[in-house]
Amino acid sequence: MRAGRLPAHHRDPFDRILIAQARTEGMTVLTRDKWIPSYDVQVMPV
Repeated sequence: MRAGRLPAHHRDPFDRILIAQARTEGMTVLTRDKWIPSYDVQVMPV
């Protein structure tokens, strides 16, 4: 449900699930994706 409520910056459903999970659990997302940092989630570029 949280992934479905995210703004439509990113259309990939799997990435949206990762973002929602990271936000819920206070985790950091390790990614090269340019859209994920536009969400309110901690990102560590790789």
